[in-house]
Amino acid sequence: MLTDLPVIGWILAMFLNLGPIAMSTIVLIVGAQIWLFRSRWGLRTRAVGEHPRAAETVGIDVIALRYRNVIAGGMLAGLAGAYLSIEATNSFQIGMTAGRGFIALAAMIMGRWTPIGAFASALLFALFLQISQVIKIAPPPGSLGSIMHSLPAQIWDALPYILTIVVLAGVVGRGIPPAADGQPYEREAAA
Repeated sequence: MLTDLPVIGWILAMFLNLGPIAMSTIVLIVGAQIWLFRSRWGLRTRAVGEHPRAAETVGIDVIALRYRNVIAGGMLAGLAGAYLSIEATNSFQIGMTAGRGFIALAAMIMGRWTPIGAFASALLFALFLQISQVIKIAPPPGSLGSIMHSLPAQIWDALPYILTIVVLAGVVGRGIPPAADGQPYEREAAA
């Protein structure tokens, strides 16, 4: 069996214990990276985000492409909500996201607007989210563990949000968003 392999067996076992939505995200991330940087759609999407007027001059329908991409992004956001309520917690509660949308935005900025970079940043934020759980369940042995366990749990719960503030305050100030990000596009009037 593949899970009995040394070194990588535990990694495969970990992925096989995930639900279908979580497993599909790995495929989606790799696929999005390839589509965005190695396909015609990706080139057009990046052109529409950087310089929509230039994209329109070469025949790209800027508004239609933007709408299609917003719909695709909405579907991915719905998939994330389905993961949170079906696989992660198996229930739905008001306020269950607990600010994770802002953490996702910070991960996108820290990942420099690429799918692989955003995924790596999200893994860093997930590490900080899990630190509080690990300290409650199994603190490190010795005096370090007793010090960590003696601090209020709210300090450890606030770590991902503190990291978000630090990231957004300028640690990753070199990341440049697409030039036309968030700007409405209006076609030029025909003369």
